[in-house]
Amino acid sequence: MKIQKIIYWTATLGVCSVFLFSASMYFAKYDMVKGFFEALNHPTYIIYPLATLKIVGVIMILWRKNSWLTEWAYAGFFFNAILASAAHYNADHDIGLSFVAIPLILISYFLGKVERPIISTNS
Repeated sequence: MKIQKIIYWTATLGVCSVFLFSASMYFAKYDMVKGFFEALNHPTYIIYPLATLKIVGVIMILWRKNSWLTEWAYAGFFFNAILASAAHYNADHDIGLSFVAIPLILISYFLGKVERPIISTNS
């Protein structure tokens, strides 16, 4: 197995793990997450939809059959990680996994174009 493929799968599984962990926290510990959202002045009504979209995004990244949906999943994860890192930083919280996810997303995205090119031309 090529080193590039190992790096791709490690980064991709890391991204998926971070976002599945986040989504599971949103569902399993709603009250705790609600407190975090309120502390960051974010609306709490987006917790469940955001968790659902994180799960759908992981499925799209692993499935990788539709270029449009795959691109949107990566874009959503990238902006979510950037904005979560900024929100935690501005609130003087530990930025933790949200900041770690950013390079993993970039590595997975760019190596994925080489290691697992999307054959379909769906738009």
